[in-house]
Amino acid sequence: MECITAIDQGTQSTRVLIFDQHARVVAKHQVEFQQINPQSGWTEHDPSVIWESVQTCIKEAVAAATASAGSIHVKAVGITNQRETTLVWDRRTGKPLCNAIVWLDNRTSAICRRWETELGSRDHFRPVTGLPISTYFSAYKFQWMLENVPEVAAAVQEDRCVLGTVDTWLIYNLTGGVDGGVLVTDVTNAARTNLMDLHSLSWHEPTMALFGVQRSMLADIRSNAEVYGTVKVGPLAGVPIAGCLGDQQAAMLGQRCKPGEAKNTYGTGSFIVMNTGTEVVESKQGLLTTMAYHLGPRSPPQYALEGSIAIAGAGISWLRDKLNILESAAECEELAASVPDTAGVYFVPAFSGLLAPHWRPDARGALLGMTTYTSRAHVVRAMLEAICWQTREVMDAMRSDADLTNLKLLRVDGGASVNNLFMQLQADILQVPVQRPGHLETTCLGAAYAAGIGVGFWTQDWVLDDSRKQAEPNTDFLPSVSQGDADRRYQCWKFAVQRSFDLDRLAQP
Repeated sequence: MECITAIDQGTQSTRVLIFDQHARVVAKHQVEFQQINPQSGWTEHDPSVIWESVQTCIKEAVAAATASAGSIHVKAVGITNQRETTLVWDRRTGKPLCNAIVWLDNRTSAICRRWETELGSRDHFRPVTGLPISTYFSAYKFQWMLENVPEVAAAVQEDRCVLGTVDTWLIYNLTGGVDGGVLVTDVTNAARTNLMDLHSLSWHEPTMALFGVQRSMLADIRSNAEVYGTVKVGPLAGVPIAGCLGDQQAAMLGQRCKPGEAKNTYGTGSFIVMNTGTEVVESKQGLLTTMAYHLGPRSPPQYALEGSIAIAGAGISWLRDKLNILESAAECEELAASVPDTAGVYFVPAFSGLLAPHWRPDARGALLGMTTYTSRAHVVRAMLEAICWQTREVMDAMRSDADLTNLKLLRVDGGASVNNLFMQLQADILQVPVQRPGHLETTCLGAAYAAGIGVGFWTQDWVLDDSRKQAEPNTDFLPSVSQGDADRRYQCWKFAVQRSFDLDRLAQP
């Protein structure tokens, strides 16, 4: 059986899925790994642990596929990954120079404030990179490493430092590591470093110079669907690596979003992305201008607007792990449904600041409107609604930037989207139908699609064909409250958000 293998390296776990020629899952395996939190607001990963988790998942998924389907022939490997997470390693040894700084880490707040002051605007880089100055992006994380990790500074000085995102680290190791490993990244990941020119799809030398980044430190930028190299060892040895996208762009491709269409992935964070076609749309509403996908060197690149919300599924995990309000994430829906509303409670989960469209690193979590009537069920429901309200903020900004007055549908995926109450709340708050695919592994599917296109296993037309029958039917959620009621409560949400600003001073000694 001919098939495609997709590696999904996420924030909290690694997964490998194997798809047949009809894009149906043949086998899969998942491994969770440790989150490292040295200080409040800091999150790190051990790059070696990430690589080990990928090797384990490949081995187990291939074994499972062979057991269920007999002999398999893997035609290509696709990769999708947590974006912005920043790694540095020694090109002489292939070993990490320090832990990876994860995308949601906010240790670079002071560096970002310094940049804003020196350059005079948070939006200085937007015309070139599409991005505001923010703790979110890789260049600021690297600058922190350069200033605070002596091993990194020494490696840069001696021209042996490699700077990359998770995709580059995985491709490098899969293709041999220090023994001839290939250094490449794809346009969607490169676009999140704040070092790539969106228009030329190449590294921007003046911006690199500002951050102290040498060209020799960076990988070559490639499209999302082409052969980058071949796997050197393990069960997939000899198989071409032919597709790579950042996780949110992979989900967009997996959802087959074409120009004018948007999707939201509810994972650790929540990520709303709208395909704007071949046009680079500069946001005036605090969104990111970024890549959608570039399906081959000869295909026209597709661009996107994106709004990133730092806390989605992580908020539910926090209620479970830190406050012990929930025994399990699965309990969330039943408990929230046990009350008809939040009884006036609003939760702003700005645990490490707010991302789009506010970009307020000074914001902190706020729980407002509580009375003696407030129960844990109200708090859980308020957390679900908070994700929905933030999604509406981003969607309103997108409609304004893209001059789109009639968005007909929001496609959704990610682990939290299995919660039916949550999806109904999203439709009510957004006042737009919400569509959940029967197959929720859209991130892995997008990586598989890209790899399949890269080796000619599938065509772009087949991948993006809406009329193609899916293995499982979609589920639609339609608004069940009035526009007036949704708008009234939206104003209350905005009031609550304002109260979360400038609260970082409370943590100062």
